[in-house]
Amino acid sequence: MLERVTNPMTDLTKSSQTEAAFNAVTAPAWSLWSEAPAVVLHRPHLVRTVTVALLVGTVLFIINQFDVVMAGDATARTWVKIATTYVVPFCVANYGVLTATRHTRNGDHDTSGR
Repeated sequence: MLERVTNPMTDLTKSSQTEAAFNAVTAPAWSLWSEAPAVVLHRPHLVRTVTVALLVGTVLFIINQFDVVMAGDATARTWVKIATTYVVPFCVANYGVLTATRHTRNGDHDTSGR
């Protein structure tokens, strides 16, 4: 008798695909600016945009400000720059989410890029 051998990678991929399909169906879309906050605050979107901001922001911080902080020369201006280093990728990631989820008023996906 043959036994079923499970492959964790295949099972993980199927699970991820199922989750992605579920999120695609249930994720909010927007056509009016008043609907945009619901899209960016949708938990899967928010987790992804915060993750992007932390990863990209940390790389940029290390490149741009790490030496100043380690030397003990950080001023209030430096800390504002560091905060901006994390806010900018967060905004860019959210712009990507909003671009991908925008629909026209008749329900079609907006492919105009505006």
